[in-house]
Amino acid sequence: MKDSLAPVLATDIQTASPRSAGRAIVDALRQHGVDRIFCVPGESYLEVLDALYDTQEIELVVAKHEGAAANMAEADGKLTGRPGICMVTRGPGATHASIGVHIAQQDSTPMLMFVGQIARGHVGREAFQEVDYQAMFGSLAKWVVEINDADRIPEIMARAFHTAMSGRPGPVVISLPEDMLLDPCHTPDCPAPTLAPASVAPETLAQITGALAAAQRPLVFIGGPNWSETARGNLAAFLERWNLPASCAFRRQDILDNRNPHYAGHMSLGMNPALARRIKECDLILAIGTRLGDVMTDGYTLLKPPRLAQKLIHIHADAAELNRVFQADLAVQSRAAEAVAALAGTTPPASRPWDGWTRAARADQEAYGLVPTQPAAHTGVDMGFVVKHLSQTLPDDAVLTNGAGNYSVWLHRYYEYRSGRSQLAPTCGAMGYGLPAAVAAALRDKTRSVVCLAGDGCFLMYPQELATAAEHGAKLVVLVVNNGMYGTIRMHQERRHPGRISGTRLQGPDYVTLAQSFGAYGERVTRGADFPAAFARAREAGGLALLELQVDPRQITPTMRLAE
Repeated sequence: MKDSLAPVLATDIQTASPRSAGRAIVDALRQHGVDRIFCVPGESYLEVLDALYDTQEIELVVAKHEGAAANMAEADGKLTGRPGICMVTRGPGATHASIGVHIAQQDSTPMLMFVGQIARGHVGREAFQEVDYQAMFGSLAKWVVEINDADRIPEIMARAFHTAMSGRPGPVVISLPEDMLLDPCHTPDCPAPTLAPASVAPETLAQITGALAAAQRPLVFIGGPNWSETARGNLAAFLERWNLPASCAFRRQDILDNRNPHYAGHMSLGMNPALARRIKECDLILAIGTRLGDVMTDGYTLLKPPRLAQKLIHIHADAAELNRVFQADLAVQSRAAEAVAALAGTTPPASRPWDGWTRAARADQEAYGLVPTQPAAHTGVDMGFVVKHLSQTLPDDAVLTNGAGNYSVWLHRYYEYRSGRSQLAPTCGAMGYGLPAAVAAALRDKTRSVVCLAGDGCFLMYPQELATAAEHGAKLVVLVVNNGMYGTIRMHQERRHPGRISGTRLQGPDYVTLAQSFGAYGERVTRGADFPAAFARAREAGGLALLELQVDPRQITPTMRLAE
């Protein structure tokens, strides 16, 4: 019997059958349960592509732009809770794909991005497409590593998966020198990492419940990534038992069924003014799983760092996030799933002075979700009517995706998210995200309805991904909200420089003909009354469909006209 670990590893390395480094990369991906890779091919990682040729377990989805491939991988990570996988070539490929890394970092999404690299002997000579990836991605990713020794591939891959999923999840960038991929790897695969759940200590749980019991106007903030159905159920049980109002962080509305009587609205673009007032008036904030960022605090005006007038209990998986901006009265390092599991079993006090507060919060949310009457001068499709129709007709588990733009304010306000992992939207406000994310969602679960909302400017970032959707049989409906301009920027432009239009007009193509050229069903809608029938036809087409919605460019938000 061997009495140390080192001789075992040494013996294994010496006797293991050698394989190419490219195949070792693919073997490690299989070992860690990867079933799909999004990529744009490049000569810098041909050995990996060749190894994938012999692998039936992993589907290779070839996007038409590296930025779209990275967005697809990031969306896949949101949907599964496991790292989404992206592969791109060196230099221009990596720079295009950097947007997906930024989204994954700000959205706390597990992701691995593999980047081809120049040969090791050429480093420092400004060789063809040479980039220092540590310098480029160092502030965007959780970890950036270049594999220079093929025998370390299993070790580094195991660490990459663990890093991407542990603590606050995020992206890992792995650089693959092309000559290294030709080297033999003798090291056996490492098993997939197991992350044991960490429970909340009983004394900490007592502090949390004690603070809740002493409150008069408590408010729960919920957010962060990777809420399982079990965690969502525990959250709902905790809120019901304690009768607490809860508001969702920016683009995390799918954590709690929006029909739940404890759902008090979203803290994002287009926040209910009544909710904003309630945030200022509450005396206790219990923040679970979420960062307290600038969007949900309205530029740190609703809550001003570092110390709050309210009592703050902050539960977050990453110790580095706790007390980073806001000084908490109680900072608890825990994943949201373990926290709500513990809270669901606690007992509230016999008297709850906040019951009326909770009812009022819900009443405010229900009133805010009513579609206002459009002014007589309004032309084109009413987006409030459109989104309400989607909410009333789509299945509970439908996935809605969007990128950046004022059109998303209608979605935040009027769509009721009922199911988990049904809202795919970038918290970093990246344009173009909606269509690639919809492709990823449609491929991940072909039984779920998938609808992408995109402004005309947002859609034109990656319209070519209609080809990817068609090639891989992704069934989805794209709603292009066409107002002929970059609406969000135009809104800010009118506020600061009224009447001086510069750089915000947008001339698009014939969107219907464009969609049809990819084999999709296409239709133009110019009146709100025509939308239900057109949407039904798009869904009945049974595959890829696009509806162009011509909207009033003067209606910049649900309640604001551009002239205002």
